[in-house]
Amino acid sequence: MTGFENDYQTVRNGGTGFYQQKRGLIAVWGSEAVKFLDGMITNDMKTLEDGREMLAAFPNAQGRLIGVVRILREGERFLIETEEPTREKLFQNLFRFTFAGDFFVEDLSEQYQYFEVWGEPPVPAGSLRFSGTGASGIFVKASESDEFLNSLRSNGAVEISDALYETLRIEAGIPKYGVDMDETTIVPELGLDGMISYNKGCYIGQEIIARIHFRGHVAKRLTGLMSEPGAVATGFSPGAELTTEDGKNAGRLTSVTYSSELGRTIALGFVRYDYLTKRASLFAGDTEVCLKELPSMEEK
Repeated sequence: MTGFENDYQTVRNGGTGFYQQKRGLIAVWGSEAVKFLDGMITNDMKTLEDGREMLAAFPNAQGRLIGVVRILREGERFLIETEEPTREKLFQNLFRFTFAGDFFVEDLSEQYQYFEVWGEPPVPAGSLRFSGTGASGIFVKASESDEFLNSLRSNGAVEISDALYETLRIEAGIPKYGVDMDETTIVPELGLDGMISYNKGCYIGQEIIARIHFRGHVAKRLTGLMSEPGAVATGFSPGAELTTEDGKNAGRLTSVTYSSELGRTIALGFVRYDYLTKRASLFAGDTEVCLKELPSMEEK
């Protein structure tokens, strides 16, 4: 068994593993924080209770994606975590409202180190924990990050490689900015449950997003796909076109990996709406693929 497979099985069987990466962390507070945030994100800030978190997206006026975030409430302060490529744009999008009322924003990204952690290791006091699919996102104060890292290693935690992280990410159905989504993505195309409130009232991009929901549907949606068991996945690669049996375009693949857990090649990709509903036979090159709804790709 390779080191990759050993580490994979450790994590999959409940062992501790960690992956260190850069992510953005932005704090927002002020008496008008809920009001301003509610006017910028897809979810309903008014419902977020102290100590709880929610998934949301920041759209632009055309309903296209600026960034996907998790928002954690700590009393009157709101902590927003996002991918590194979307951090600066989100910060600037928030900062412009600080001149409009009692609303303050601070980028805390350089004050913390971010770890994606599988399992339940001891976490330093003052760290910030966000939930995730299969793993927790933990922001550790930069001054304590080396100690935390040494603690993980000394307790036998597996250090996740870039390649293994990609496999775990795709299995969990987690889209990556710049790969599975970007500024051209219309927010509902991501199909992430619980990310959009359709009864909260107005926010930037709401008109487009609500119109799609109440009057029609998206032209395509991100979903999971899998090769048939035992299939040699020829042509099953990022960027590959998805086609129907008669050669019509049905979408494209964005992220691809092999899952030992499922015994198949799996992928994330955009599938045209008609083929999502018809459950038609789809092909990537010569490989027949079947749909797997997100975010439950860990289910066999």
